[in-house]
Amino acid sequence: MEKGSISIYFVHSALEPIVERGLDAQAVLRQAGISPALLNSAQGRVTAQNFSALWLAVARALDDELFAQDTRRMKVGSFAMMCHTLIHCPTLDSALHRMARFFNLILDDFACSLETDSRHGRLTIRERPNPRCPRVFGHETLLMMQHGVACWLVGRRIPILSAAFAYPEPSRSAEYPFMYSQQLSFNADATALSFDRSYLNLPVIQNERTLKDFLRVAPANIVLKYKNTTGLAAQIRRRLRSAARTEWPDFDSFARSLHMTPSTLRRRLEDEGQSFQAIKDQLRRDLAIDYLCHTSKSVMDIAMELGFAEPSAFHRAFKKWTGTGPGEYRQRMNVR
Repeated sequence: MEKGSISIYFVHSALEPIVERGLDAQAVLRQAGISPALLNSAQGRVTAQNFSALWLAVARALDDELFAQDTRRMKVGSFAMMCHTLIHCPTLDSALHRMARFFNLILDDFACSLETDSRHGRLTIRERPNPRCPRVFGHETLLMMQHGVACWLVGRRIPILSAAFAYPEPSRSAEYPFMYSQQLSFNADATALSFDRSYLNLPVIQNERTLKDFLRVAPANIVLKYKNTTGLAAQIRRRLRSAARTEWPDFDSFARSLHMTPSTLRRRLEDEGQSFQAIKDQLRRDLAIDYLCHTSKSVMDIAMELGFAEPSAFHRAFKKWTGTGPGEYRQRMNVR
């Protein structure tokens, strides 16, 4: 899976049912390799691998793969069983209808559906009236599962054209354009991800063999927005990662290296919901977090490796990304 990072807000949300039940939240965090001290940083981030480990640890502790967001548990193994049923569907359309029926069978408080019109398909979630409404993390987790599985079934990322949410704008909404779409609306009648209807005609290309590989690394492969490893954005990430950061080319030079005009490269990246600058910024941020968490490289060495002319520039950038300096971030992550 491509490296990435997750806002600390989602760590807090995942831990909430652990705390409510009086279970040992610090032990769960340690299982996931996350320092409890990092919870105090409002702009903290954890690696996708760490958040995936947290998801699994919370699921084991609660026997619930939906973080106790529904009054009925989504018992451990439910996600795998659902995927086993979906790979036998001929098209994405039939798979998404089946996925909605599956969730509606095992959950009491969330109603899922696939809705369509002449141009769009919509993965839709409605929350049944409940004193705990709205359970924002429940909506977010169900969307993460459904969109991630949909993309995997057809072997490509399905661009989200717009996203609506049946709750007020949350404090973590700055993450939403990266998670979903630039076109966002809140206080809607239902939570929904809209995409081009043509994707529903795509064949399901997965099978029992590929499912084993998928489940072996789940949920890491759906925690971040699905990345088509054969797509142009993934190709650019690999090329940038393999080159020294001081040698990263500018946009026009990179386009020429791909035998494309700048306008063609820009258009193709937009088709994948990406931009060249965003790829570079996210790659620098996520590599920095990964180096600080999982290597003994000095802060100065990390700054140089990421192409910063001065360590002070790296400090400023990292503080903008996470709300804390790199040294403090590493110290917090190493507190167990």
